[in-house]
Amino acid sequence: MNYTPKVAIVILNWNGVEHLRTFLPSVLSSVWPNLDIVVGDNGSTDGSVAFVKGMYPSIRIIETGANYGFTGGYNRVLKQVEADYYILLNSDVEVHPGWIAPVIELMESDPLIAAAAPKIKAYLQKDSFEHAGAAGGFIDSYGYPFCRGRVFYEIEQDKGQYDQSGEIFWASGAALFIKKKCWDEADGFDDRFFAHMEEIDLCWRLKNMGYKIMYCAQSEVFHLGGGTLNTENPFKTYLNFRNNLLLLKKNLPFGRSVYVITTRYFMDFMALLRFINEGKRKDAAAVSKAHRNFIRHLFHSEKTIIHKDKSRLKGMYKGSIIAEFFIKKKRSFTSLDQKNFY
Repeated sequence: MNYTPKVAIVILNWNGVEHLRTFLPSVLSSVWPNLDIVVGDNGSTDGSVAFVKGMYPSIRIIETGANYGFTGGYNRVLKQVEADYYILLNSDVEVHPGWIAPVIELMESDPLIAAAAPKIKAYLQKDSFEHAGAAGGFIDSYGYPFCRGRVFYEIEQDKGQYDQSGEIFWASGAALFIKKKCWDEADGFDDRFFAHMEEIDLCWRLKNMGYKIMYCAQSEVFHLGGGTLNTENPFKTYLNFRNNLLLLKKNLPFGRSVYVITTRYFMDFMALLRFINEGKRKDAAAVSKAHRNFIRHLFHSEKTIIHKDKSRLKGMYKGSIIAEFFIKKKRSFTSLDQKNFY
């Protein structure tokens, strides 16, 4: 590259002082000649801001004044950050010094690449992939996301099976590289998501706009995960079910969205019954609440333009990952019929 793009690592924090204490040193070791590091604080009350100011005065702090969630927090913070590339990095991610260059070089190679993610592995089990992103995100025709290296709760060890960079459907928000001009063109995250699946929505919108989303195998990071909402939190259940329906409504052509969302209502009802059977009544109530909220806002107008070019579907699985995983017992990405991907 003749020109060195300006890169800003932006960490959104909410009461995560212990994560900042543990993971900021590795972030500060990042090597890039034109780099800013920013901590956006979402109204923390645990001394996070004072800790960063006292220990790392070189880090710029932008305070939102309240907890606007992952979506609202980043939307507010990034309006105040100037760079060619943003790296949205979770506060519980460990990086190595040279992790930035391979991703930026990949993205600079093609003007149609809007966003990308490195290989995401588990901080506590460094030979395994991590749930939130693994080796690139994909989605099935009914809106269920999965990853190379992680399908539902099955996590693979990294044995070099996904060491080839390539186009994917979505890049994880745990370590999301995005060109600022594309962030601005897409108008950032949708505030309605608050947290969970907002990066899938953003990537889908970018694909609908004609851009590509990439996975860079030559860079890896280590994610702790579960730092804000653990897997047993009913609010997380609510967000996952509500946001998934919103994702489909926004990004599918109208006729297809009617069919898929109707089908998903039936599938989600089965999930509700399973929660009840397992004694997880709060999760069952969360599913019901998600559907009620979605119906209340069903006629909200959307801005997304749906292009007919099927290349925008690159990374979508034509079948049902539910059927493949639970009925056909295909528990890894490589066991799926690769001909069924767009």
